[in-house]
Amino acid sequence: MASDLAAKAKEAFIDDHFELAVDLYSQAISFEPNNPELYSDRAQANIKLHNFTEAVADANKAIELDSSNPKAYLRKGSACFSLEEYQTAKTAFEAGSALAPEDSRFADWMNKCDKCIAEENGESPTQSPDATLTNGVAYNAQQPENIDATTKDAEHVKNSEMIITPAKPKYRSEHKPDEVVVTIFAKGIPTNSVSINYGEQILSVSIHVPGEDSYIFQPRLFGKIVPTKCRYDVLSTKIEVRLTKVESIHWTSLEYVNNSLVAQLINVSTGNQRPTYPSSRPTKDWDKLEAQVKKEEKDEKLDGDAALNKFFRDIYKDADEDTRRAMRKSFVESSGTVLSTNWKEVGSKVVEGTPPDGMEMKKWEY
Repeated sequence: MASDLAAKAKEAFIDDHFELAVDLYSQAISFEPNNPELYSDRAQANIKLHNFTEAVADANKAIELDSSNPKAYLRKGSACFSLEEYQTAKTAFEAGSALAPEDSRFADWMNKCDKCIAEENGESPTQSPDATLTNGVAYNAQQPENIDATTKDAEHVKNSEMIITPAKPKYRSEHKPDEVVVTIFAKGIPTNSVSINYGEQILSVSIHVPGEDSYIFQPRLFGKIVPTKCRYDVLSTKIEVRLTKVESIHWTSLEYVNNSLVAQLINVSTGNQRPTYPSSRPTKDWDKLEAQVKKEEKDEKLDGDAALNKFFRDIYKDADEDTRRAMRKSFVESSGTVLSTNWKEVGSKVVEGTPPDGMEMKKWEY
């Protein structure tokens, strides 16, 4: 079934029916969710539709399933380039070039990335002649590198407006001086079902639970982030993503906005008024939803180590400063084997470790 759908998708792609191709590839993926070629090919169709964030997510999934496929790196790189993620694009092209050094397309793309990176750093006053702006997003007007050899003669770039599929995730974002915390409300999601990738200015969250529709959240962010310093936690009732900003500037929203709208958004966000986000439903009561999640977390019944850790976290959260100092000091000095809340007892001495019965403590020698 999947192979038949993939064949029809390729025919649709050759005939420039890119939306149909994406739909057919999606159906094929539902039958073979671990087939990297399907994700890679759907990424190509999404690029033709200018759905660049979706293309990046598909390419990332293809690479996750098969890291030796140069085609996936080519498509990730070209999509990131279109989103002006030049450093991320160059990294993808370098990885693809290492796998297929004979393919000159990677070298051509890396040269373009170098030019754009230099321009961003103020090293070149002119824009690359190969780049065209559509709806504020740069992309290559010819894009020969996006075309496979089997369909090269049949393809061309559609001269249409960018198609943007609005996401409708249940999320909130908290803006801090150095980071942004994005909370996605999703209960009982296994950690291995969550895939999160970061670009220079892209967040890609994918949740794939067997038997359920995939959930994808791929905003182009308001500002640039440091991918290596970003992190996330999959909790019982939500997923928390912490994005480290490149610059400590105030983000007026989570998602990218045109410069012409920034001043307007700043005025809206001043004072005590809560900002609204492009993908938020205006009738959604986020305060009520957040309170409900906190209540569920508080009432959640845990077992084993999880219950014990929650018990200690609750003690620490409600404790005074001396109790917290005692807990920190005893835990660190005892190598995690003692946790005391009595500062008078542990404050004036070194807390010795107390290993469990039948075990012996040893110090590692480096």
